[in-house]
This record gives sequence, C-alpha cells and structure tokens, in this order.
Amino acid sequence: MRVATSTLLLGASAAFAQEQQVLGGFRDSIKQLEHVSDALGEMPAAAKGLWDEMSLLVPGFVEQASNLISRPKPHQRKPDSQWDHVVKGADVQSMWVETDGVKHRKVDGYLEDYNLRAKKVDPSKLGADKVKQYSGYLDDEANDKHLFYWFFESRNDPKNDPVVLWLNGGPGCSSMMGLFMELGPSSVKSDGNLKFNEASWNSNASVIFLDQPVNVGYSYSSSNVYNTVAASKDIYALMTLFFHNFPEYAEQPFHISGESYAGHYIPVFASEILSHKNRNINLQGIAIGNGLTDPYSQYSQYRPMACGDGGYKAVLEPSECESMDNALPRCQSLLSNCYESESAWTCVPATIYCNNAMIGPFQRTGYNVYDVREKCKDQENLCYTETAWIAQYLNQPEVMEALGAEVQDYESCNTDINRNFVFQGDWGKPFHRLVPDIIKQIPVLIYAGDADYICNWLGNREWSNALEWSGKKGFNDAKMESLALGDGDKYGEVKSSGNFTFMRIYEAGHMVPYNQPEGSLDFFNRWVGGEWNA
Repeated sequence: MRVATSTLLLGASAAFAQEQQVLGGFRDSIKQLEHVSDALGEMPAAAKGLWDEMSLLVPGFVEQASNLISRPKPHQRKPDSQWDHVVKGADVQSMWVETDGVKHRKVDGYLEDYNLRAKKVDPSKLGADKVKQYSGYLDDEANDKHLFYWFFESRNDPKNDPVVLWLNGGPGCSSMMGLFMELGPSSVKSDGNLKFNEASWNSNASVIFLDQPVNVGYSYSSSNVYNTVAASKDIYALMTLFFHNFPEYAEQPFHISGESYAGHYIPVFASEILSHKNRNINLQGIAIGNGLTDPYSQYSQYRPMACGDGGYKAVLEPSECESMDNALPRCQSLLSNCYESESAWTCVPATIYCNNAMIGPFQRTGYNVYDVREKCKDQENLCYTETAWIAQYLNQPEVMEALGAEVQDYESCNTDINRNFVFQGDWGKPFHRLVPDIIKQIPVLIYAGDADYICNWLGNREWSNALEWSGKKGFNDAKMESLALGDGDKYGEVKSSGNFTFMRIYEAGHMVPYNQPEGSLDFFNRWVGGEWNA
C-alpha cells in the first residue's frame, strides 16, 4: 500500500490512498502479520478478533498496518569548529546553585547525552529578515538524533518580548512550512525569491521554528521517533540548553504553539517541561491551532462538517452522510478501546477504520481536506504549490550552507514518519487528558480556522466543551464574543473562562495564518499579552 503524498497532513491526518487493494492470499497475510508483530511485539490474544474483523471491514487493512518504514536521511555532520556555539548538556547538568542555604541542581533532567550547536545566520545572505538569527542542531548523542532549529529575534523589543516555539504537525511535516508559508518573517514566491511578511509573529515575539521529530526537514537520525512521548524529552533538552546558551531570552515568557498533529505534541511537551521543578524555561502558555487532540470527540464532527453543518455548503451526498453516521458508533467504540488500553494493537485498528470511514469519503471528492471551500489543486504538494516553492528554496546549496544544514536534501513532509506514528498507535491516543493539569498551571488556547476539514472547528469545539476539568461549567456557559481588528473588521469569535480559551477564526482553513495573516497576528499578540489569562 502507498500513501499518496497529497494525503499527508500539514498537521494531522493520514487519510489513505484511494487505490487500496484487497489482500491477495492467506500466505501474504501471514507474512504481513509477522512483520507487524516484529514491530509491535506479540499480538495479545484479546486483539486477534479485532484484527480479523478489521481485515474484513477495511480492504487492505493488514497491508496498511504492515507498512512500517524506517529510512534514515543521508547526512554529513559538520565539525564543532564550524559552529559559533557548542553547549554540552553534561556541563549544564552538573551545575549546582544554592537557594536559602539548600544546594540543588540548576536544572532537572537527563541532559548528559544532549548537546546544542548554534551559528549566527547572516541576514544579508538569505534576506528572510533583518533581525538577529541563529540556526543549529540539538544532538541526542546516545540515540544519534539531530533536530534542526531556526531562531528569529523579535522585530520589536527582544529584551522583553516573549519567546515562542512553533511546531508544524503531520506527523512528519517540517516547521519550515510554518516559517515560509504561514507566520514567519518571509514567504517564498514562485520565482524563488522571498517576500517580507508584515504579519509575521516575530513582529512582537522571538520565534523558534523546529523540525521535529527526527528525519523531518533538515533534522536527521539513524533511527526514528514513533511516538509523541519519546519526542517530549528532546523538546525539554532543546529549550534548556538554548536558554542556557542565550540567557538574554530566558527570563521572558515562553510559549509553545503549533497546528494539527501538534495537538498531540504540545500537551505532552508542556507536561514534560512543567514536570521539572528546577528549570530555566519560563513556560507561560500553549496555543494549538486546528489540532488533533481528542480523536473520540473530534471524529464525531467529520460528518457534520462534510454535510453542511459547519458553516459551508455540503460536499457529500446525503447517502454518503448517512454512511458516515452509520460508521461513527463503531469508530468511537474502537477509539474507546484505544483510550482504555493505549496499546498499538488496539489503537492501530481504531485509526485505520476511523480514517477510512470518516476522512476517506471527503477525500474521494477531490476537495481540499485543509479547506472545504476549494478543490485540491496540487495533489503532489499537499494541495498547495507553495510547499514545492519552499522545498526548492531550502534545497539551494547556498541556503543550506548559510543555515548549517547537514542533510543532503530537504523535503516538506516525510510520509514514512507519518505512517510510523499511525502504525505505532500514537494517532488515536487521548492526549487531551493532560490538558486539565496544564490549565491549573498555565493558560491554554485552542483556535481553529472554520474552513478546515481535517481538524475542523466543530471537532475542536466539541472536545473543548467535553473536557473534564474544574472550570468546565464556566467555560461551557461562556458566550462567544467577536474578534476584530483595530478597524472593526471581524475575523472570528472567542470564549474564555479560567485558563481555557477557544477561538473560531472565520474564512480560514487548516493553516490559519496563511488565510488570515492580520487576524492571526492580532489574536497571537493579544494571547501572549495575557488578555485571556485567568
């Protein structure tokens, strides 16, 4: 089975190729199941009936589940002498401080095997912005993992403005897409030149764009990361070492934001950071855009969004809408089992069945899963030609040299990573359960462009309202209020209670800053400014 490139999500889905084939032969099925067992471990007896059932309900089910791929990216590591900064995690880990007569580590954690490399990026060579910039790698030496990042200082007041980490989703899509297509200081034009972005989020904040997990974008490894929890330790190490090396940014408020599969990433990453009592990371908030966070709740809203109940015309015929209604109870039953066990043997069938039943019908229409208002115009580039322009720009030798990139080439999304996350069961897991504890400590923003299908606003509203936390009643009773620019132009609506906020952004698809640049900058500045904090 192959996954069409156009179905990989800029942030959250793995809707599968339409041309799935029914398995051919008992002997092939046995071989494929053996391959799955090699990756997931021995199948529990209780899971056998479920897998047998899925093989009958979903054509090519075992073939899909056996497609576990790990292809390291070719690379050549540069010597430390070519970097302006090299920070050894072991040195940072060994630091002790004394507070009120009690000696303790300056930072908690597991930094011995991590190092950070950084170089100054000459703005005149690339022209992405005129501000101070750094690029480099976080190295996990023990596991041969190397994560690429690119930092842009705030255009306004970097000594006081907040610092934001931006994450694209996929899983398996580079955050350079967010940089050059959505909220970064420049975009790439069809001729390969850069266009200055007045609405960049670094207008009033310093922003770090990170390629994660490994083997995404400029990042690389001899192995792969298959789950969100494994990636969380990398994020803690990255920010700890970054703020140690650049203490001029460490005192400012720090926020994590991202879209799509970042709905999985961010709750886990924030929980990891907050779990460290002694830390140099001043985490003050998280923001998730069109995220996949609570699949059980969100999958219930695919039929309404596809069938005219989300504010736009119906894309599907009534018979197809009825079929989705009929499939939903089974989908949610499977997801409930996944939530209960969190086993890949349970979560993989749930993901494959639900994606085929709830995403497949929409995808087969040819409409853009990231924007219900239009047909998919470029199947090879996630429906957006801009992704090809970005790849062409970042594959230029002079650009790679200026940034210190150590891989042979850049691609916007890695389909192997996408499959690996799906087929290790990460996709269907209930990471929304981490949010109530996060809300107790820092503000949480959920925002959604209302023209997206794949992680649509109805689903994000659904899980936000369903979330069990101490302020649930106050949040659910809160009224939606208009979001407007200074000239009075309304671009969305918002409700907030306690430390929890939900926004619907009008006339925006999966990538809100792409469709609503001025509106996204407005709510972002107001968000990091504390307007909706408890």
